[in-house]
Amino acid sequence: MINEQYKYSDITAKIIGCAIEVHKILGNDFQEVIYQRALEKEFMLLGIPFLREFEMPIFYKKEQIGTRRVDFLVAQVVSIELKALTQLEDVHLA
Repeated sequence: MINEQYKYSDITAKIIGCAIEVHKILGNDFQEVIYQRALEKEFMLLGIPFLREFEMPIFYKKEQIGTRRVDFLVAQVVSIELKALTQLEDVHLA
């Protein structure tokens, strides 16, 4: 669902749709890399631009202080970190 009050609602709606499609087809119980590969296929099918295993710079007060690798950077604006878990813990919600 696209909600115009959110800055990237159009692209996040597409990302969520792709993730739902992957889950509908694969279900549970696979390793994270399998879901990454399937999500990559969905992005390609829909023509969604992405980078995989992207090294993202981290800034603090306009100064780069490090980097972080994300599973996907979509449309140069949305970072995605996939997790294949049997149960969400509080630490995952941070």
